[in-house]
Amino acid sequence: MASETTDLLQQALALHRRGAVAEAAARYGDVLRADPGNAEAHCYLGMIACQHGRFAEGAECARQSLACDPGNARAHILLGRALAALGQPDAALSSFDRAIALDPNAARAHGHRADLLAEVSRNDEAIESYDRALALAPDAVADWFNRGGALIAVGRYEEAIASFERAAALDPKLVHADVLRAPLFLSKLRVCDWANYHDEAAQLLSMIRANEPLSVPYAAFFLPCSPAEQLQCARRYVQDQPAPASLWRGEIYSHDRIRLAYLSADFREHATSHLAAGLFEQHDRSRFEITALSFGGDDNSAIHRRVAAAFERFIDVRAKSDQDIAELMRRHEIDIAVDLMGFTKDNRHGVLARRPAPIQVNYLGYPGTTGAPFIDYIIADATVIPEKHDACYAESVVRLPGSYQANDNKRPIAAATPSRRDCGLPDDGFIFCCFNNTQKLNPDTFDVWMRVLQAVDNSVLWLLEGSATASANLRIAAERRGVAARRLIFATKASLPEHLARQRVADLFLDTLPCNAHTTASDALWAGLPVLTQTGTNFAGRVAASLLHAVGLPELITATPRDYERRAIEFAKDAAGLAMLRRKLAANRATTSLFDTVLFARRIEAAYTAMHRRYQAGLPPAKITVE
Repeated sequence: MASETTDLLQQALALHRRGAVAEAAARYGDVLRADPGNAEAHCYLGMIACQHGRFAEGAECARQSLACDPGNARAHILLGRALAALGQPDAALSSFDRAIALDPNAARAHGHRADLLAEVSRNDEAIESYDRALALAPDAVADWFNRGGALIAVGRYEEAIASFERAAALDPKLVHADVLRAPLFLSKLRVCDWANYHDEAAQLLSMIRANEPLSVPYAAFFLPCSPAEQLQCARRYVQDQPAPASLWRGEIYSHDRIRLAYLSADFREHATSHLAAGLFEQHDRSRFEITALSFGGDDNSAIHRRVAAAFERFIDVRAKSDQDIAELMRRHEIDIAVDLMGFTKDNRHGVLARRPAPIQVNYLGYPGTTGAPFIDYIIADATVIPEKHDACYAESVVRLPGSYQANDNKRPIAAATPSRRDCGLPDDGFIFCCFNNTQKLNPDTFDVWMRVLQAVDNSVLWLLEGSATASANLRIAAERRGVAARRLIFATKASLPEHLARQRVADLFLDTLPCNAHTTASDALWAGLPVLTQTGTNFAGRVAASLLHAVGLPELITATPRDYERRAIEFAKDAAGLAMLRRKLAANRATTSLFDTVLFARRIEAAYTAMHRRYQAGLPPAKITVE
């Protein structure tokens, strides 16, 4: 009998290797009928189940295999894979750890463990596991590639580029694959590696136009896309994501107050929280019941504590699966779910894909359309989304008066303004600055900036330091354009109050395209620093114009690169005019709508109320304009 079972198992394995999966599964069944305690047959049947998306069945097969042979490392790996897919990360991690304890040289156990750690944002640990896996199996393309993603998450962009390029060297097909191009392009932007910028940007744009997917859809914000192309990019991405069943089935809830939930991983030291903390605090609790669903970590920051205290319910759901979070929302009968992330890092778009709420909204964190059929509205204004662009948004457009961007009028600025010398700046001369992250910089904008520096004697450009590599690349780029590297000065990391205070010593903030300054623009204006922008084509390139309209400074908005360059030079050479502009900004900061947090709360509540009325009346989402 043992010989017969061995023969059957070998036949099954041979079929499995040839790709005859159905026949192999049948033969594994024959093995188990002859020998119900055959651990290998249970394990291989579980592999087949997982390969076909039947993860619960795969987990059960793995458990049966382990009941027969608790020391089967392969079965522990299988169980970990199945549990991870079923949204049980802690149990999955335990399975991978058990497999490694049994077989420390099991490269796949280390690799799967790394994938799981990266998925739950434990990226430093993930990188360590990838390194162990690659030490055992240095030709594992997936591990090199996924390691690149984890390195991006912790800001180690140079290493990410090297990891992606190693994956591409092992599998040349990756060079042209959508999964590699977008993250590699974004990583190069982070370190200001512009050697092949125009070719790589053109390749990505060509992929969008050919309706090929981008693995990182927000890469489109850094390309010269039309609004229609950005919609196509987003829709193509969503098309490849799972489409689970809707939890909300059309019920009309009847609550004393509108139940409003904000979803984010960024209730921490992050731009979203610094912008929206005041809004959360100012919501009218007599009309709205406010819940936060947080799937990010607690960084023990003051802003995290402030945001958490602003909500009636602050629920930490980071350990829950998308399905569990969606079911929680359904049980709470949330009326309006506001996603503050879109497709940005650590998003949980799968929650709203399950339609847990009758009204689902895209707001603040993602300056563009999600392309998703389950997102009903996008909150905007007439500048970031002019009416002629409405058809380029999958969501119904809600326009607020003034700017769409929430701002906190309690944002603290350090009392002491440092001197220029304290900031590493020259005592004399004109200080241009841009505190956007390096991902928003590109050679076309940089060309303009260098011409401005050449036209304005004794001027310097003050930038936020990204990494040593980025700063070195920018200095080289300046010298290639005929500008001395010493005229680029880099600001080191500082607390937000200190960062806002030091902006007072700059003269003019120069914005970027195709993706504008967003929070960085409102930070500058809050600190009293004028921002010169050029209006772009898409939402992401029109935000600074929106802020300037709302603060009453349209004279800082330009329409073309030539006009932008000309105005930068004019402001630098007109000390009296610039001083008048700064006085106007100081006055307008207190009297216009941009930093009126209470007024903004009433306006966005009017939008939520209009959405709710349509839903209560059984009407579908439609364009809304708040007067």
